Order: sequence, then structure tokens, then C-alpha cells
Amino acid sequence: MSKDAASQIDKLRDTLRHHEYLYYVLDQPEISDADYDTLMRQLRDLEAQHPDLVTPDSPTLRVGGKPREGFVKVAHSSPMLSLDNALNEAELRDFDRRVRELLGGAEFSYVTELKLDGLSMAVHYRDGQFTQAVTRGDGRVGEEVTENARTIRSLPLRVKTHRPQFEVRGETVMNRRAFERLNADREERGLSRFANPRNAAAGSLRVLEPSITASRRLDYFTYFLQVDGAPACDRHWDSLEELSRMGFKVNANRKLCRDVDEALAFCAHWEAQRDDLPYEIDGVVVKVDSIAQQEQLGFTAKAPRWAIAYKYPARQAETTVENIEVHVGRTGALTPVAHLKPVTVSGVTVSRASLHNEDEIDRLGLQIGDTVIVERSGDVIPRVVRVHSQGSYRKPFRMPSACPVCGGKIVREEAESASRCINTNCPARLKESILHFSSRNVMNIDGLGDALVDQLVDKGIVTSVADIYYLTLSRLVDLDRMATKSAGNLIRNIERSKMNPLPRVIGALGIRFVGERTAVFLAEAFGSLDKIAEASVDELQRAEEVGPRVAESIYQFFHEPRNRELVERLRAAGLRFDYQAKRKKGGPLAGLTFVLTGTLPNLTREEATKLIESAGGKVTSSVSRKTSFVVAGDDAGSKLDKARALGVAVINEPRLIEMAGKERA
Repeated sequence: MSKDAASQIDKLRDTLRHHEYLYYVLDQPEISDADYDTLMRQLRDLEAQHPDLVTPDSPTLRVGGKPREGFVKVAHSSPMLSLDNALNEAELRDFDRRVRELLGGAEFSYVTELKLDGLSMAVHYRDGQFTQAVTRGDGRVGEEVTENARTIRSLPLRVKTHRPQFEVRGETVMNRRAFERLNADREERGLSRFANPRNAAAGSLRVLEPSITASRRLDYFTYFLQVDGAPACDRHWDSLEELSRMGFKVNANRKLCRDVDEALAFCAHWEAQRDDLPYEIDGVVVKVDSIAQQEQLGFTAKAPRWAIAYKYPARQAETTVENIEVHVGRTGALTPVAHLKPVTVSGVTVSRASLHNEDEIDRLGLQIGDTVIVERSGDVIPRVVRVHSQGSYRKPFRMPSACPVCGGKIVREEAESASRCINTNCPARLKESILHFSSRNVMNIDGLGDALVDQLVDKGIVTSVADIYYLTLSRLVDLDRMATKSAGNLIRNIERSKMNPLPRVIGALGIRFVGERTAVFLAEAFGSLDKIAEASVDELQRAEEVGPRVAESIYQFFHEPRNRELVERLRAAGLRFDYQAKRKKGGPLAGLTFVLTGTLPNLTREEATKLIESAGGKVTSSVSRKTSFVVAGDDAGSKLDKARALGVAVINEPRLIEMAGKERA
């Protein structure tokens, strides 16, 4: 059976790698997302049954690395130098003149490539298998981001090659659609927006949790192939071709040019077409093709003499703010949007620009009627850069006191930049509320995905989260792509969700700042949803890890009449509103609070947490004077430093196991 399983696993891995290459590298998918997910699930199940057959390059291991305490510094095999810039045709021709003079009149050609606006990264392979990824850093020393880079689907974990070991260098980018989704989500959660896709890509690659990187949908384009820190081929064009044959994503918009005139024509073509690309570019990189001639040309102190970046000009225009209206996003956040006198910016007519929040309007000193500078450089949604001049008849903007969509209560928390509607059933945020309610870690209603929720809400079948529990088979089978069997399965899954315990119901309500862990603490502290709804802000803070900010959010939620209506409809549907606490009382660790940091030798974070809680202790995420012990493993970071500064006792894994009264492994 093991031999058959190994064969099945190998076949599934090859199939998944093939479809990843088609989708993420060639952008030519042959199967649906659902079919891909089915193949991935089959592979995960087989690997779970045969853990001895799991290999580091398996597609199932793209996401799964443990969160890090920080990043390790790594020296590059050879410097990753920046490029000098040419800001116009004259400067590019001057670069060409210098190259011709230094090469003594010898014939040469240029390779022109789009200059992607992202973060440079070096990636190492041994025996065809991905081993390490390092950011550019200062060009000589970067930060290792291996686990985060592993989540980038266009970066292969295994390639077919005759080279025992090699290094590729390329650009990590975020495409326009992913950038727009990310900023919309951040804005609606009251977080600051990323200024441009480059900043978003850099921030996403350097987060300490790989699953966050995976959710950001980064892309990776390669442009160098090296062995032992030196070019692997005699010509740069040949290295691009070899990278492409190995299965790496190489930008197809490149050209081998005979002279500077052809290079300038390439630059002009893509300046006119740049807005049609799915990713941001800020120019074109022009490189001498021959590696021997590159070596002859050499380097200055900061940059190669054989390459230059032809930079496109910034894209701005002047216009007038005619009005400011408020958009309500999918999480209830209110975003002021400037309605502009239409103006052309880099070939595109712009008539709207996000102003993000009240603080941004105050920072700009902006009022309706002002003349402003708008910009599209590096930003998918145009933004107001500054006020150019004040209008003759200015009118200040005021955020509405009630939601402009549903009339619900508007709340702006202290130290928050965004105001938001707290009505869960607000039409503007209903789809997101339903998706959250039905998600796996909440009410776990399988089959209630994006496409179906869109239909249910758009056709008026569901106007409240509670309407989920009143769906019928006859209503569902009338929807697009909904067969009788699928509809029946969904009805059964909805009915089954009624048996979920109270913590899941609390989490499903979408109360701001209340996640899985806080929901459990609330259920344990109060025993019923009714008691939580009736509690004062002070009373709510008696629950573990519920501070003033969280307590105020819970209180406001249950004092919004529309939310109380939702609760009553969920009660009528038969959801569980009462809870019998199951946490262990007493035990050898009762009354003690622990913080975990670093990598423990034998226990995962989850296992260590279960061990502590089963012995009556509590695990928190941050170190304070109330912390009893910090459990430190390898590569412990700032939490260990803080523990020492506060005089908190530090123990290791064996001591923790001993304190919990367990046998050592």
C-alpha cells in the first residue's frame, strides 16, 4: 500500500505543480479553482496518512511555516547593486555613448526589460529544490524570508535543471487587483493604506506570519541566473531563456535591441501601454547583453556601468473637488470619496479619488471647492496628493452622524482613524457578514461561498444574516449553478450549524475585536449570550483578556437595535445561547500566566498552549508585569528581552513539562 501511496502522491504533486505553472506563471489555467482545491485536498489526505512520504517541496507545504520572532541577516553571494537612472532620452543616449566609448567601438546589443515596481529578492536552489530566499536589504546583506517566499505560487519549489545549485534574482510584486483588495480591506478595518504596490509587496514579504504573506497573493518575476555569485550564461538573454525553460516566471515583455534607438522605442511603447499591464512599472531596465562585455565595463562604487534604469515621469494633474460623499465598505467602515472635475491623468480620465478618512482630510487641509493635485503613480485608485489652492467658495466636510446606507449608529473608536457602521445587517456590509458567519472557524457552513452569497444578496433572498436559517430547497435550486444535490447538502450544513456551541455563535456575530479566543473567554465568564448582551462595560472587562476597548465594542454592538433584532431571529432559529464552561478548574498551573516565545524543541505552540491550559494555566501573547513565566525556545526574540527587563521568570520546555506534572518525553 505504501508503494501505491507513494506513486499516487508523486502523481498528484506533479499534476498540482503543472497547474500552478499554468495558472501563476503562464496565466493559462486549464482547470477550475474548485478542481484544483480537490486535487490539493486529495494530496493533503494522502500525506496525512503517510507522513513519512512528505517532502519539503510538496505543494501542500507552501503555507505552514511557524510565525517568526524576527528575521535573520544573510550575506549575498555577490552584491545586489542599485542602478543609475536615466530620466529622459538625452540621459539614455549619454549612457549609450559611455558604453560605446568604454567598449572601444566593439559591436554590442542591449536587453530591455520592464522595470517592475517591487522588492528585489534572491532565491537559492540545491538539486533543483528551493532552499532559501533573501531580500535585497542594503545590497550586501539581506533578510532571510524563506517561509514567506515559499507561499508565492509563481515561485517553483522544485525545478528540472542540470545545475547542482544555483541562485535566481528577481522582483517580488503585488498586482493591481491584489493591491486594490488589500487596501480596501485595510481601509475598512481602520488601518492605514499602503501608498503603492511596492510598499505593499515589501510589507507582505516581511510580515512575521507566513499565512498573511500567502493571503496577499504576491508574484515573483526572475531576471538573473547565477552560480556561485556569477552569471550562469555567456549572455543575459540566454539566462532569461533558461529561467523560462526551468519554469520560472520571466516577464514576456522584453526585447533584444541592436542599438539605443530600438531601446528608446521599447521605452516609449511601454510608457504608452503601462496602464494596461496588471502590475505597476516605473520604467525600463536597459542592460548590455554580453556578460564578457559587462565584465569589461565593470562597476562604479554604487552601480554597474553596463545597465541603467530609464525612469518614467510621475503622473499628476490639477483639478477641483466638486463634492465629498461617503462610501460604506464591506466591514462597515465609512470612507470619504472626493468627486472631482474630470481630468486626464496619464491617458485615463479621473473623476473620483479616495480620501481614506477624516484625519487624512484634516492633514490635507482640504475643503469642497479646493483645487488639488491628484496622482496615479503607483496607486491603483487615484489619490489626492495636496491642496494646490483654496477655492473661493469653500465648504468643510463633516462625517455623517448616521450610516448613509441603513441609518444605523456610527462609531469611531478612540485612536481609530475610521468611523464605521455597527449594524451587522447593513446592506453595504451584509455579504461580508454572511461570509464571516459561515466560515470554517466560525459556524462552519460548507457550501456558502462568495458566488452563492452574491446571488442570495443581489436577488434579495437574504437581507439579514439570520435569513440563512430560513432558506428552502426550492429557493436554492432556482439559483445559477445550484443543483438539487448541492442545495440539499447546504440545507443540511446550515441545520447542523445550529449545534455549534456559544463561543462560535459569539464569534459569528462579527463584533469588532472579538475573535475565537475572546469569544471563549466571554462564554466562560457569563455562561449565556443574554448575560453578555446585558452586561455593562465594566462588567464585560471581568472576562479574561477583555480590556476597555473590546468591552466598549461589545457594549455598542448589543445596544444597536438592529443587532438585537438579529440576535432574536437567531434565537428563534434554534442556535445555542447558553454555555457550560469546560475549562479545567484548578491544576498545578492554576492562577499562572505564561507567554511562549521562540521554537521549543519538542512541542509546537499549539501543543504547549494545550498543555498549559489543561493544567489550569493561561497563555497570553504579550509580556507584562502580570506574566508569571516566559517559556523560551530557540531564536527567542523581543519577548525574552522584555521578560528580563521586567524581571519575569524565564523557563525552558522541560521545566514547563515538569511544572505541568507531565512525564518528560
